[in-house]
Amino acid sequence: MATLWRFALLLSMAIAFIPTATLAMNVIDQCWRRDPDWRRNRYQIAMCSVGFAGKMRNNIGKDVLRYKVTDPSDDPLNPKPGTLRYGATMIPERVWITFKRDMTITLQKPLLISSFTAIDGRGVNVHVTGAACMVVYKANNIIIHSLYIHHCRAEGASTVMGPDRTILQLGEVDGDAIRLVTASKIWIDHNTLYDCQDGLIDVTRGSTDITISNNWFRNQDKVMLLGHDDGYVRDKNMKVTVAFNHFGPSCNQRMPRVRHGFAHVVNNLYQGWTQYAIGGSMNPSIKSQSNLFIAPKSGNKEVTWSLGDSWKLYSVGDVFENGAFFNETGSGKTNLYYTEEQRFEVADANTVRSLTSASGVLKCSRASRC
Repeated sequence: MATLWRFALLLSMAIAFIPTATLAMNVIDQCWRRDPDWRRNRYQIAMCSVGFAGKMRNNIGKDVLRYKVTDPSDDPLNPKPGTLRYGATMIPERVWITFKRDMTITLQKPLLISSFTAIDGRGVNVHVTGAACMVVYKANNIIIHSLYIHHCRAEGASTVMGPDRTILQLGEVDGDAIRLVTASKIWIDHNTLYDCQDGLIDVTRGSTDITISNNWFRNQDKVMLLGHDDGYVRDKNMKVTVAFNHFGPSCNQRMPRVRHGFAHVVNNLYQGWTQYAIGGSMNPSIKSQSNLFIAPKSGNKEVTWSLGDSWKLYSVGDVFENGAFFNETGSGKTNLYYTEEQRFEVADANTVRSLTSASGVLKCSRASRC
């Protein structure tokens, strides 16, 4: 596993020095990465998202406040101006958050993010770690982009500053990198996530209209959970797009695991697994489309895991290597209803290596494109 991880890291570093024009890009990256003046046109990216989150047009406009993080410290109850927590919780207007320089932010308590917030780490290396990391609670229209989020640990009951300057009493929070709770219209793109105590992304308690794209997930047991628990039937309305991500090396399971709702899992690269890659329970519908599944050299070759057989899990145009195989369940196909703003062209699975070659945080220098 360590050898695989070093190979993937060296490959990503090598790709960073390949001119952008020589790489085949997925539809999201084509929208903004070829712009040499992307820094001046940062807001352009809000119109590049696809899938169930749709375009993030509510995060842009003349009244958006530009806020720059200059201070990596964290005070959960009295956030200081210049810190990430101040920008994410204390500003009532729409806000676009950037970072002045490279920094590591060690959260003392979970960070709750207000509606209409974009956190944009492009151009610097920003690491977020610490207590339960990022929580989106009853909020909407949020972009989380280009952050390293890792080594997040579980946190006991605590008091924190919440959205709109509201003090909130939190119960115990699992050690996830990003947890969505009754959230909607959320776009999580080009982040690198690894080594958290519980999972990397949880979409729970009625959250919907989510796009998770271009991320690099590695070194993790439980990667992505869509649906709170078996008894939470409100998650039947959940709709999540999982696209252009790189899973692995050293990922075990839940890429994703789905309960109740609908997931479109499309054009992702799976670099091995231990237990399974895609699975679910409680009658969800999962469309696996044009992904590349590379089974581990030894051990379990089956992509799928399911509890019961009445739900729909099916494969369209996927490519399987190293003996990987996919067991479909249920009967018939689930129709995929994207609006015009959500719809995108699915690429051939044989191009997935290229389309996901820049997954995770991008190396964006001042002298060149991302």
